[in-house]
Amino acid sequence: MVGGLRKRGMGSGRRLSALRFFFVGFCGVIVIRLFILQVVSASFYTALAEGQYSLYEELVPERGEIYVKDEGDETEYSAATDEPRAFVFADPRRVTDPKTTAIRIARALGWEGIEDYEHQQLIAELAAAGRNDEVAALLAIDQEQCAQEDESQAESLATADEGVDDVTVADPVPPCVTEASDEQNQVTQLIERLSKQDDPYEPVARNVEQSALDRLLELEIDGLSYVLEDARAYPERGLGGHLFGFVGRDEEGKPVGRYGLEGYFEDFLAGSAGSLYSQADGAGRWIGVGDRSFAPAIDGGDLLLTIDRHVQYTACGMLRNAVERFSADGGALVIVEPSTGAIIAMCGAPDFEPSEYAQVDDISVYNNPTIFTAYEPGSIFKPFTLAAGIDSGAITPNTLFTDTGSVRLDDRTIRNAADHVYGLVDMTTALEESVNTAMVYAMMQTGKDVFTEYVRNFGFGTITGVTLNSEVAGTTESLDKSGDIFAATASFGQGITVTPLQVAMAYAAIANGGVLMEPYVVEEMRYPDGTVEAQTPTKVRQVISSTTATTVAAMLVSVVEEGHGKRAGVPGYWIAGKTGTAQIAKNGVYSATEFNGSFAGFGPVQDPRFAMIVKIENPKSENILYAESTAAPVFGEIADYLLEYYAVAPDRPVD
Repeated sequence: MVGGLRKRGMGSGRRLSALRFFFVGFCGVIVIRLFILQVVSASFYTALAEGQYSLYEELVPERGEIYVKDEGDETEYSAATDEPRAFVFADPRRVTDPKTTAIRIARALGWEGIEDYEHQQLIAELAAAGRNDEVAALLAIDQEQCAQEDESQAESLATADEGVDDVTVADPVPPCVTEASDEQNQVTQLIERLSKQDDPYEPVARNVEQSALDRLLELEIDGLSYVLEDARAYPERGLGGHLFGFVGRDEEGKPVGRYGLEGYFEDFLAGSAGSLYSQADGAGRWIGVGDRSFAPAIDGGDLLLTIDRHVQYTACGMLRNAVERFSADGGALVIVEPSTGAIIAMCGAPDFEPSEYAQVDDISVYNNPTIFTAYEPGSIFKPFTLAAGIDSGAITPNTLFTDTGSVRLDDRTIRNAADHVYGLVDMTTALEESVNTAMVYAMMQTGKDVFTEYVRNFGFGTITGVTLNSEVAGTTESLDKSGDIFAATASFGQGITVTPLQVAMAYAAIANGGVLMEPYVVEEMRYPDGTVEAQTPTKVRQVISSTTATTVAAMLVSVVEEGHGKRAGVPGYWIAGKTGTAQIAKNGVYSATEFNGSFAGFGPVQDPRFAMIVKIENPKSENILYAESTAAPVFGEIADYLLEYYAVAPDRPVD
């Protein structure tokens, strides 16, 4: 018995020890868990509680508008504004027939590729069913339509070239393409998104206008929803995207301005978001006596531009037509008011519509070629060489030079275009005939250092400071190298790079009595509190004397009257300007077949209303090589329009 009792006692002790150990361990787990909850994860659960018992709302500001005007008209036209648009999305789990649903959506939204998509689907279904005769009949119709389209394109291009001297189409008309277009692929991609049966959310379309949304809602498609959001709209189509840029979305899906004015003035236009915070009860309702804070949203400001709506639309249309007519890679145009520096028109080609920015094939199209693309200017630079020489007293318009066709400097030989020999010429004739060797002579008479100083005083090698994104300065560093060869080539516009805006402002300085102005494109910044900040014309410096400016202007008139710039002239007006044809350098080697053609000038000479540059990049039309056949006639066409638009009276008899 004793042994039995002792044995039971020992078993009971073990059980008590095990129970004690269990309770100690259990309490330890509780302590550790409490430590994690109250210390380690305190911030997480505090935030979770606040999320259940507080309300937070971000207050979105209204984005500012961008306005333009016409000459003599105080009416302001909104060129960029916010409009309510729908963001349409779907819950694929509730879509029973993705293909049919996608087609119905595409029809309602007016997608251009829906008819072609359905046509291709019909052919595929007939082929799968072995109905080859019907497939062949449809394909035969397609080929006939392709042939008709090709013939129509050829006729339209031939018509576009009528009346243009020495212009022919360099490349054959491309054949009709039957492969799936981007619009057809858009339908296919929507079908794929709607087929994700385990996915609760897939985007369908953004920036849907009210009329299209109404058509979509009438279909009562299950699983389709939408929310209204502000979308950037550009009512004045045809003004171009390079100037305005566009409003895209950042990584968080919030709108953000990119490129052009939208990018440069992002902070000003976007404003500042506000917030509203309040405590809530268990049902999510505001508690009136609880803590709350309110920070109002500050709306964005508005911009009024110096851009003339009519001039921008018309002149830029002329540039685009010219680029197409000459089968060129691109083009650029800048028109400024010489006395103020106000930019009247600015555009490039190819261009894009800001409201359709996502449709470009290459994002490089977003870059504004008038400020982003620096190039060797060629002979349009020669007036600045002569201005430096005349202003410094080194030469006069009547200074004589005997041209032998070439000049040798630093073991390098510089030749005239086409190896032409001009013999005895004065500086005015040298400018009319665009004699390279005479410009080298003028630079040497002036001196390299003095020449370099004038070049930079005209604004080359530094940014102009225009309030647009991505301006480049161009390059004049070669002028700092030892030897005269670099200044010699720069004297006729080779070995340095400039932007079209820099050239326009430098020509405007000659038109403005030798005074270089700072270019500006914003006339007024209008703050949401009613404050208006007006831009006043800013003088950069007096580059050359007014006497020198008048002299150089007269020499430029001779270029238009007697030289290679005749096609830039306007009957009844004195126009000043200069052609420039420059080889395009690639990988450090000048191309023998690719050229940039430019014409820069101003008018009327006695009271200049505009200074302008037209650049045509690498025209490919046959028998078109020099700027006198590309950029010069476009300049003349635009100048004629401007003088009529401004109602400028003729200042000379019409021949």
